[in-house]
Amino acid sequence: MPRTDFKTLLDAGVHFGHLKRKWNPAMAPYIFMERNGIHIIDLEKTIIKLDEAASAMKHIARSGKKILFVATKKQAKEIVAEKVRNINMPFVTERWPGGMLTNFPTIRKAVKKMGSIDKMATDGTFTNLSKRERLQVTRQRAKLEKNLGSIVDLTRLPSALFIVDVCKEHIAVKEAKRLGIPVIAMVDTNSDPSDIDFPIPANDDASKSISLIIEILCQAVEEGLNERKNEKDKEAPRERRGAARDEEEDDITSSYRKMKEAQEEESHEEADSSEAEEEDESGTEAGDVEEEEEE
Repeated sequence: MPRTDFKTLLDAGVHFGHLKRKWNPAMAPYIFMERNGIHIIDLEKTIIKLDEAASAMKHIARSGKKILFVATKKQAKEIVAEKVRNINMPFVTERWPGGMLTNFPTIRKAVKKMGSIDKMATDGTFTNLSKRERLQVTRQRAKLEKNLGSIVDLTRLPSALFIVDVCKEHIAVKEAKRLGIPVIAMVDTNSDPSDIDFPIPANDDASKSISLIIEILCQAVEEGLNERKNEKDKEAPRERRGAARDEEEDDITSSYRKMKEAQEEESHEEADSSEAEEEDESGTEAGDVEEEEEE
């Protein structure tokens, strides 16, 4: 599992918090000191919490479940989209659609709408529409793609959420807590970590800090996916051997069954022939007795 060092975090500016007057008292355990009116985050605790979060995400990915990455702030959008797309995980970098989790079936209908529009374009239905109707449908498709295109593969509720800036994404946090979905998040000195299952105390405003944290977590997810793939590759030959063994056992069983049936048929035939011979013998004896009586 990836592990970063103190200097790397320091160079990325992960330790810079907000102004003292903007702090949240719940972040006090993660604040190292104050300098020039700015709170400094304790990077030793950041490393501990980051390792815990990476381990949790690796375990989720290894089990084949999805993690939804949420980052709609300007500094994080492109970073999250680029890095998360490489590990094939869903992400939201535009506006968080209200009810994304609590009203998930409706969101899935909107995603399926994109598929139906694409089908219209391929089966020739577009040619039967007027120019105005085609323009409206195209605009609707572009809007859906912008807001929901990154969650097309999310067919069920995610097993966890990763959030950059819990203050900005407070609606996503509330929906996740309501459904009991664990939340992993970067928490700055102005955030409330009490509702976060795996808080990572870090600067959530600097692009370098966000990029470093995302990269470490994506590496952990990728490791989990690779381990899952390796396990499947190992299980495949075992399953094939098991299937071959089952077929062999079935062949032996069927051969044994056929042999037993043949033996039973032979025994029946022998019994029938012996009964017939006995009947013939008894008939012959009875005839001899009758001839003697006539004489």
